[in-house]
This record gives sequence, C-alpha cells and structure tokens, in this order.
Amino acid sequence: MHISPRVKQILSHYESDNPGTRANLARILMAGHLGGSGHLVILPVDQGFEHGPARSFAANPPAYDPHYHFALAIDAGLSAFAAPLGMLEAGAASFAGAIPTILKVNSSNSLATEYNQAVTGSVADALRLGCSAIGFTIYPGSDFAFDQMNELRVLAEEAKAAGLAVVVWSYPRGPKLDKQGETAVDVCAYAAHMAALMGAHIIKVKPPTAVLSQPEARKVYEAQQVDIGTLAARVRHIVQACFAGRRLVVFSGGESTDDAALFETVRALREGGATGSIIGRNTFQRPRDEAMAMLARIIAIYRDQN
Repeated sequence: MHISPRVKQILSHYESDNPGTRANLARILMAGHLGGSGHLVILPVDQGFEHGPARSFAANPPAYDPHYHFALAIDAGLSAFAAPLGMLEAGAASFAGAIPTILKVNSSNSLATEYNQAVTGSVADALRLGCSAIGFTIYPGSDFAFDQMNELRVLAEEAKAAGLAVVVWSYPRGPKLDKQGETAVDVCAYAAHMAALMGAHIIKVKPPTAVLSQPEARKVYEAQQVDIGTLAARVRHIVQACFAGRRLVVFSGGESTDDAALFETVRALREGGATGSIIGRNTFQRPRDEAMAMLARIIAIYRDQN
C-alpha cells in the first residue's frame, strides 16, 4: 500500500504505537476518495442501538439491511465504516477487505434513563472481523463517566497491543450540563482533550456552539480572548485542544438537516482544520442516489474543490 507524505506525517504523531496500529491507521487514512489527503469521511451506523430501528431506518427502508451500509460506504469512496457487532457480522464475508471497518464496542439505547453504555463487543471480535479499529463512547459529565473511562482504558490497551487503532466518541452529558452545555465550545474542547488523554487515535465530537458553559472556563476564554466567533474558529480551538493537532479529530453530522446547512458546516470544519466528518443519519436516511450525491459533495469540500 502506498502511503502519502501527509499520512506519513500524521503517523509520526503516534510515537508510542506499534507497526500494526500504525498500519491500521494508514489503511483508514489511505482508503477511499480522500485517501492520502489527511482527511476522513466515515459512515457510522450505530443509531439502531441508540434510537431504535424505525427512528433510524424507516425513512429509507433499504437501510434496515446491513449490506446497504457496507455498499453505500464503499461505493461513495468513504474512509471507513463503523458499526456495532451484529451489523458488521452480517456483512463480514461479503465485504471482507473492501473498506476499513471500526467495531463500536459499547452502546446505549433510548429505553434507558441514564447516560451510560454497555460493552457490546470485544477486541477479539474486532480482530475476528478484520477491523482496523475499535470505537468507544464516553460521556464526560455523566455519573458513569469514570466507569466508562476505566472500561476504555482496558479495551484501548488490549486493542493497541493487538495492533488496532482506537476511536473515541466523546459526548458531554450529565446532571451539570443542560442541552446548550453539551455542545458549548468550552465543554466540547474539554471532552475532546479527555479523549486525547485517554489515548484515542481518532476523536469524535459534535460541532461546538459559541456558548461558554463553565463559569471558571468563561473567565479564561474572555481573559485570553480565545476566538470562538465562528464555527471555523471554534473547530480550530477543538483541534488545538487535541494536542495541538497531533490527534485526528472528526465531527458528527448530527440530526438530519437541509443540504445547504450541512455543506456550510462541512466547509467550516475544513477551514478550522478538522480531520473530517463522521456522518450517518444525514446520509442513510435519504434515498441512495441522494446520499451518494451528498457524500460526493462533502468529499469535494474536503478536497477544497467546493
């Protein structure tokens, strides 16, 4: 596999990792239409666990079939496909080697009342399925955050020893945060930094808003005149919080939105130095031809062509 100079530079930031982990990071970074550019667009399909099948797939019934998502990610030229155990198992043989995969090893569900996750997959499962990485969600701020961090520490250590990369979804939730606080720029930066400190290779957060949620943090942001006036500036700050850009940071696509708003968000992510987007519902809840066109446009934006 050819590795571009940009990807070699990115791999140099992961100084403690073994050749297997670096190779799997390279597979993700060299895959698809953005291969070699240092940018990523990843398809995550864990929403069936999180929200239920009808809320996730009824808008586009072919998406009930796991093969639909494998094929969408491959045909659109994406960097990787992330999903829970059962979904990856359902297409493992048919699509073996066709696209890097990420096994989401913990999940929640909307029937629960607490911000917690169950471990639903293992490093052994990821290796058996030929995955390049495991994915794990933490909820900084929740009453279960320390348990989740302990679980992540164990799984990340095992994954790295086996030559896998580690992707961390870091979503602030909990009793001290209202809805605005969950995406406030100071809280998102804190959550992203925690994921970096936990040893994540790739960090996933939500696009931050201009809200400052923590009173003590607000004083510092104002005293140091941290620029949070535009989404691009806020993204630049999140990237800075991830070891000054030494860790890959991707941003979620969020709930379904109109095309113009989504593309404007992606442009701001690119301008702010984001690694890329990890976008699910905004694509697979649309008819396939619309999803393909949308993903092609997002990839073009990250290529600085749009």
